[in-house]
Amino acid sequence: MHGLKTRLRDWAVRHAASPRAGRWLAILSFAEASFFPIPPDVLLLSILSARQSHRWRYYALIATVWSVAGGVAGYVIGKFLYDSIGVFLVETYNLGDTLGAIRIVFSDNAFLAVFLGGFTPIPYKAFTLSAGFFNINFFVFMAASVLSRAMRFFAVGYIMKIFGKEIGAFVFRYFNILTILFGVVLVLFALLFSVR
Repeated sequence: MHGLKTRLRDWAVRHAASPRAGRWLAILSFAEASFFPIPPDVLLLSILSARQSHRWRYYALIATVWSVAGGVAGYVIGKFLYDSIGVFLVETYNLGDTLGAIRIVFSDNAFLAVFLGGFTPIPYKAFTLSAGFFNINFFVFMAASVLSRAMRFFAVGYIMKIFGKEIGAFVFRYFNILTILFGVVLVLFALLFSVR
């Protein structure tokens, strides 16, 4: 997977400054949320490193909108096409155990489960497929998806605007760790205020 991620980064660097960068970002954002294994942050970082950081809101919005749209596609696959497409995706990406764990998390708090799936490096497609399969309320799913995806991509965009491409390589290298840490902080923050 690391080799694929590195090859995608090299591809992203080559295409980041092209006029079609936004289109590629939309396609990758949609695909990752429903069936593709590589997160769109790789291309988003590359685009914003290629002298596009002043347009960080525009590209973060593209990633958010198309990722949520891909999430809806994943939800539809899980709800209506699980026996055909859904099973194929679960077997291809070896998500069987992950779906079992997600089912338990959904029973506790579906909103929080989808939110964390959309924000952290846990495969978001596993949450979109299982949300449909386990018949999670669509509006809860949408609210959590929009919030988590927007927070994730706008955070990446803002960091790139403030620190520039110098931090891009650092974020790329430690992206999974950084998103997990931020997700843990958000959960602890939410738990702190729910106790009160």
